[in-house]
Amino acid sequence: MSCHLSPKGFDFEIRGGVGLITLSRPDRLNALTFEIYRELGEFFVSLQHHDEVRAVVLTGSGRAFCSGGDVEDIIGELFSRDMKGLVEFTRLTGALIQNMRQLRKPLIGAINGVAVGAGAVMALACDLRYASEKARFGFIFPQVGLCGADMGATYLLPKVVGLGRASELLFSGELINAQRALEIGLVNHVTPVESCLDEAMTFAQKMSRGPAFAHSMTKQMLEAEAQMTLAQAIEAEAQAQAICMQHPDFLEAHEAWKAKRAPRYEGAPNEQ
Repeated sequence: MSCHLSPKGFDFEIRGGVGLITLSRPDRLNALTFEIYRELGEFFVSLQHHDEVRAVVLTGSGRAFCSGGDVEDIIGELFSRDMKGLVEFTRLTGALIQNMRQLRKPLIGAINGVAVGAGAVMALACDLRYASEKARFGFIFPQVGLCGADMGATYLLPKVVGLGRASELLFSGELINAQRALEIGLVNHVTPVESCLDEAMTFAQKMSRGPAFAHSMTKQMLEAEAQMTLAQAIEAEAQAQAICMQHPDFLEAHEAWKAKRAPRYEGAPNEQ
């Protein structure tokens, strides 16, 4: 199943339980416009209600993942806006990241090339990242006279790479290569260019065959527990796990173990 969501923005197709979103403006290094920010943000909300999509991969077409906001489409317009109009824009961009993080399905980034500005934050908002050897990452906001606190970057980045490294990246705006990103924990894997998407899809397909309800709970707890004390987190996890134990997937996993077969989780694709 495939569909074209926006003639200038992004494509979407479903491959065996995995929804593949491909940013599709290669001539503009997949830069985002006002329209794409809005459409993509709304699309992540809609994905929650598509049960056939059990995991999601986000990638870019051509040689870039995403070069951030489109200078030609956005910057000139922003100079003409008053404070109210500027906040409307920054809330729009932030909503994209919030909707990515609130998706209760595994979200894997296949970072095929440069990911800077908003593109770097979108990569950061994924649950894990496969980066090609040619990928480059940069939270380049200081290079255009803006602060590093954009679209949730100062919330998410310290959680992924630690406060010191996040501070260095957000103050300097410097670009780092894929190997450096791996060293500091910004990406999970570095791959050859030609296999980046394939490896991300392989992991996503494994997730799609897994227990979707449990994966959803894992994502919810990862997000919620960031604001809890240890005691609160332990109690929340006790309740979350008890809920999962009532789900049919828990019994199915046990029955499969006894029968020495692969489990067939609720709603999973037929191909095992």
